[in-house]
Amino acid sequence: MASHVSTTPLTESAPARSTAATASLPGRPGPRWSSALSRLATAAVMTLVAVVFVYPLVWLVSASLKPRPDVFNNELIPDVWAPENYLRVWQETELLQWLTNSVVVGIAAAAAVTVSSALVAFGFAYFHFPGRSFLFGLVLATMMLPGAVTLIPTYVIWNELGLASTQVPLWAGNLFGSAFYIFLLRQFFRGLPRDLFEAARIDGCGFFSLFWRIAVPLSRPALLITFIFEFQASWTDLLKPLVYLRDPELFTLPLGLKTVLDQFGQGGEREWEIVLAANVVATVPMLLLFVIAGRYFVRGISLTGSKE
Repeated sequence: MASHVSTTPLTESAPARSTAATASLPGRPGPRWSSALSRLATAAVMTLVAVVFVYPLVWLVSASLKPRPDVFNNELIPDVWAPENYLRVWQETELLQWLTNSVVVGIAAAAAVTVSSALVAFGFAYFHFPGRSFLFGLVLATMMLPGAVTLIPTYVIWNELGLASTQVPLWAGNLFGSAFYIFLLRQFFRGLPRDLFEAARIDGCGFFSLFWRIAVPLSRPALLITFIFEFQASWTDLLKPLVYLRDPELFTLPLGLKTVLDQFGQGGEREWEIVLAANVVATVPMLLLFVIAGRYFVRGISLTGSKE
């Protein structure tokens, strides 16, 4: 019996000793070293990708602060600084007016498409009715239609309404929603607990109150995503302003930048430092918007998934 007791610990400890000896062999890194090497490799790849994406912006800012002969010398730190380029941009162009117009149009377009798309998406997510899947598929099918195809018919409609030379066509079309945002918000609404809506219905809450008091507060990240996406799309849109706007006082920033390019760049005296300075000014608001709303942006992307 004593012999049996004495051999049991030896039998149990043998695998442990073997594992420890194997882990301590030279040339075989343990789990901690493998994890550290994996993190180091991931950090190196991410740093390389970040440099690739950030370098054009750094070059743009650097070149905008150089005198004309040094703009394209590819030195990130200028030998001679020329901050007066930005002063010339403000003095010789209507940059402030273009910025104001872009902000007004962008907010109107983003607010219109957010509200309209959210209403339609809530209808598709909450209500069950015959043909719902077919109608939703029809909405998604409109995403396959290029905007250039409907450009002329849309212009004819606005022209008949007497609004073709105003800023209204730049944002009013968003009052009818967007297929992409309807899909995005519907997927989010489908992930909300339906019990909340049923309980509110029992308490006498109407359908619009369900949307406004329950769905909207719980879906703020997704709604903010929609607003930011559309504001950015409006901020960088050149085609619509190019088609509809004739009065320089109504120009948005992209059309204004084209004017700067024609005046100082290819069609002017090739003062590229002025063109680059104007582009930096146009980029800064978008960077600030992402910095301010970045955490909501990331949260909205992570929470907006497929719910079936």
